[in-house]
Amino acid sequence: MRIAVNTGGGDAPGLNAVLRAVVNAATVRGWDVYGVREGYNGFFRPGGVHPLTRDMVRGITPLGGTILGTVNRGNPFEFPRDGELVDISDEVVRKFYEHGFDAFIAVGGDGSFRIAKRFMDKGIPMVCVPKTIDNDVNGTHVTFGFDTAVATATDALDKLHSTAESHRRVMCVEVMGRYCGWIALHAGIAATADIILIPEIPFDIESVCAKVRRREAAGRQFAICVVAEGATPVGGGLTSTHETELGREIRLGGIAERVALEIAERTGKETRSLSLGHLLRGGHPTAYDRLLSLRYGAAAVRAVEQRKFGCMVSYQPPDMVFVPVETGISETKRVPLDCDTIRCAREMGICLGD
Repeated sequence: MRIAVNTGGGDAPGLNAVLRAVVNAATVRGWDVYGVREGYNGFFRPGGVHPLTRDMVRGITPLGGTILGTVNRGNPFEFPRDGELVDISDEVVRKFYEHGFDAFIAVGGDGSFRIAKRFMDKGIPMVCVPKTIDNDVNGTHVTFGFDTAVATATDALDKLHSTAESHRRVMCVEVMGRYCGWIALHAGIAATADIILIPEIPFDIESVCAKVRRREAAGRQFAICVVAEGATPVGGGLTSTHETELGREIRLGGIAERVALEIAERTGKETRSLSLGHLLRGGHPTAYDRLLSLRYGAAAVRAVEQRKFGCMVSYQPPDMVFVPVETGISETKRVPLDCDTIRCAREMGICLGD
């Protein structure tokens, strides 16, 4: 058995651990694993497809990033070439079989899964492993990288408390979360934020300012506001401060700055904004994410052994199970408004902008 594996989309802490588990689990079975660098682009570059041995993945479990590299402009069905998008998917299929591969393990988020599903339809036997720090892949309890992102954001917010209190400022901190607020919600609660704004709840800026005024009236001269990058005001649209490149999704950013300016104008408080951005993706994965990633990788090889092609590995505590990849791409896993975490935030007196 010859297995190809790649990593697509944004990097996430734990990717290397997944790769190590895939290689080790396959080697135990007497199988060979080959890494395809930078998504599917490796098929078209010298050295872009190469063997992955136990020696090559030794010691990579605690490392951030991915030894295979990743790209956001690697969709073979809409590949940017000479200023336009072209379909090179048939070339990928041909390369897959020319290398003598029997299965493909694709590690990525919903965008990577949509690409994988189209390759399944073209006959490539695929197994998908969900990856995103946003925790927005449907059909699995949690994705690896999320715990590390929350821990990183919480640590940063902890540090901001002292400077916000010293200067009597309102600090507006932007975290990743295009369409869902899992990171903002969990990190905000863990770091005792005063205001948390998430895409699932369009915010009323006056409600936000009222929270700041109530704190000031109670003698608390500072506030911490956590804002998911995809948060929107009531009746408003997405905030983007970046141009969109050919073949890439729109890049969000700037909502925390907008919120900070509105708070300053309406309350007279001194405000500052900052974005944690890609800081949340980097660094060593937490122990939880390391174990979770290793379990995902081992389960992916198990799926190949059982010929569960067309599936996504799903963590349904306490087990890893296999669900159709269509489950992972059917919808975005957003924060349920009736979940206990939302109730906890409200009972803690945190303003959610509504």
